[in-house]
Amino acid sequence: MTRPLLFLDVDGVLNPFDGPCPAGFVEHDLFPGEEPIRIDPGHGAWITELAETFDVTWATSWNEDANLVLAPLLGITALPVLTMPPVPFHPNAKVPLVAALARHRPTAWIDEAHTHEARTWRDSRAAPTILVTADPAVGLTRAYVDQLLAWAAALSRQLPATARRPAPPRRSG
Repeated sequence: MTRPLLFLDVDGVLNPFDGPCPAGFVEHDLFPGEEPIRIDPGHGAWITELAETFDVTWATSWNEDANLVLAPLLGITALPVLTMPPVPFHPNAKVPLVAALARHRPTAWIDEAHTHEARTWRDSRAAPTILVTADPAVGLTRAYVDQLLAWAAALSRQLPATARRPAPPRRSG
């Protein structure tokens, strides 16, 4: 079975922006004149863990800056980038981009702003698809990571009948 894709957003997921800075996050003044970026360095281990099961791809307005700025803060290697339109753009603009890359692969997508169009896309797909909507005040949690890993594990147990092989006969003696 093809490894599932995981589309990973930044703002609202790795950078919670709604409310006070959550415990465990460190604020970084990366862009003069803008709000600090909040990063939990422990999330790097979770992303690495997810990458053992998923093909993780950035799906964020940060585009390549996610690799240049955030990957070093998280201690992770560079990830593929699904290039987004110039900001500002409506969250619906992500849907056709995600759909085009996902094609017929099993897909997980974690974002804080899944729109009606994103849910309609998920519901219309033949391939298994899960949308995990992060709370933008909290960001990525261990519960979300566990949910994604459990979903992927369930997929791996659902091999198509054509891929199943009978166990080889046991030889006695």
